[in-house]
Amino acid sequence: MKPSSKFEDFVILIKRLRKECPWDQKQTHDSIKNHLIEEAYEALEAIDNHDFDELKNELGDLLLHVVFHSRMSAEEDRFTIDDVIFSISEKLIRRHPHVFENKDVESEKQIAKNWESIKLEEGKKSILDGLPEHLPALIRAQRMQEKAGNVGFDWSEWQLAWEKLNEEIDEWRYAVENQQPAEQTDEFGDLLFSLVNVGRLLGLNAEDSLRKANTKFENRFRYIEEQLQKKEKKISDSDLPEMDYFWDEAKEKGL
Repeated sequence: MKPSSKFEDFVILIKRLRKECPWDQKQTHDSIKNHLIEEAYEALEAIDNHDFDELKNELGDLLLHVVFHSRMSAEEDRFTIDDVIFSISEKLIRRHPHVFENKDVESEKQIAKNWESIKLEEGKKSILDGLPEHLPALIRAQRMQEKAGNVGFDWSEWQLAWEKLNEEIDEWRYAVENQQPAEQTDEFGDLLFSLVNVGRLLGLNAEDSLRKANTKFENRFRYIEEQLQKKEKKISDSDLPEMDYFWDEAKEKGL
């Protein structure tokens, strides 16, 4: 069998692997579910790095999981890859009446509101239904706020949300200064939620912003370690002023 760019050939390839490869035969939905999450994050990393050759590869890995799960389900007489494609096609057509039924819309905000209304008509009990509980908390906070905002439950401007942010900072500080552990946890959570809200109203994505901050911290801290290694010195033998010196040096280098 030779590589092919045809989707049908790829489906046949996965079917053959399930029949002839001992490792692939043993896999279940549960055994590979975490790999699906891993591949999604690797695709995000490729996007962040503007590495489109790598993105091509990671999207292929994601496609592998879609087809692999579909193949396992076909073997169980549950659904096929054709059912998966039909399901998403039907949903996209139904949720885009402004495209496929020529219904007029005034703005992207109206499109988002219509999208949520259609989901309720489909049987959803809440606008917030469909958000996985296991989403990273930062992503889930932003998505909940976006969904609520789509139907009008939102601050009219970021300055008002900023006032709420300052209020949450004061409440968290009060809990800290008065040594209230349970309240500290609650208020810290409220503060993070409010911070996401302000960023969202300014057009910022909390997860992307924090991921970039993590990368920046990692690069600068690794630089500190490298400089200390050049001095044949362990980081545990250094002190804060010395580490701060190399940290500032890393900043000057644009790390």
